[in-house]
Amino acid sequence: MNSHPYDPLTPDTVIDAVESTGRLSDARLLALNSYENRVYQVGIEDGQPLIAKFYRPERWSLAQIEEEHSFSLELQDADISVVAPMVDDKGCSLHEYQGFLFALFVRRGGYPPELDNLDNLLVLGRTLGRIHSVGKASRFEHRQRICVQRMLADNREFLLQEFIPAELRPAYETLTADLLKAVLDTYTPAAEDEIRVHGDCHVGNILWRDDVAHFVDLDDCVMAPAMQDLWMFLNGERHDREIQLSELIEGYSEFCDFDPRQLRWVEPLRTLRLINYAAWVARRWEDPAFPRSFTWFNTERYWAEHILELREQLATLQEEPLRLL
Repeated sequence: MNSHPYDPLTPDTVIDAVESTGRLSDARLLALNSYENRVYQVGIEDGQPLIAKFYRPERWSLAQIEEEHSFSLELQDADISVVAPMVDDKGCSLHEYQGFLFALFVRRGGYPPELDNLDNLLVLGRTLGRIHSVGKASRFEHRQRICVQRMLADNREFLLQEFIPAELRPAYETLTADLLKAVLDTYTPAAEDEIRVHGDCHVGNILWRDDVAHFVDLDDCVMAPAMQDLWMFLNGERHDREIQLSELIEGYSEFCDFDPRQLRWVEPLRTLRLINYAAWVARRWEDPAFPRSFTWFNTERYWAEHILELREQLATLQEEPLRLL
């Protein structure tokens, strides 16, 4: 039987880890939907439950996690609505127990924002503008950057060798070669275009409450163009996406300048995510949490539909960039 990094993380270990920070648990434990890391709601005696996040071993270095925490706390100190890790009396936000690095967070309620509501998009734009105004103040020294080689070229080779069914391999190989060329021709940010960003801005990482967007899970914060945090809120037909984008940028521009050159990077960034997401699930396939949660993955039907989606994406890459209305 294959082992995986979380084999030793039993319920007792989770509770013992939390109690190692000086808190007493009431032994109530609820596993939350999380795959890359393991996240639990842990009951606390005479207090509100806390959220404990256990980082996947060997994914991030200590320096990379510390930069994530530092950025989160910097945003929190600027009164921006992010859910940052709790800091103990010694000024520590990152803890270690039996080889696992973990952090504790206050439990925050909310629900995903409705993206068909333009007022919500305006608020999201304002919040991201504030996040990016802080993100521009300095650079990550250890975190990754959005990189075509890593996210597309390397992942393409991995999937071709390990996962794409033989009968679909020629189609995938040709198609992804065309996508790689199209992305390299279009996605050409300079170093000054890259700032510290959230990196994984989908609605599942936003808790909406009382007309405030609380951003959670900065686990994928990176150096990237501002557009990386904006494009995932766009959906529907082209005109719908242009309306959504215009509303986002209207709010964003109240706090941070937006460079319209980045409009051309929406579809290249989407392309990188499509291929990177498939490779991410594939690379984690020996972790039992993934086959259990992604039951549709790694079937011939999935790969055929993935190739169809990539064909449509190649066609979209040939279109004119979105416009601000």
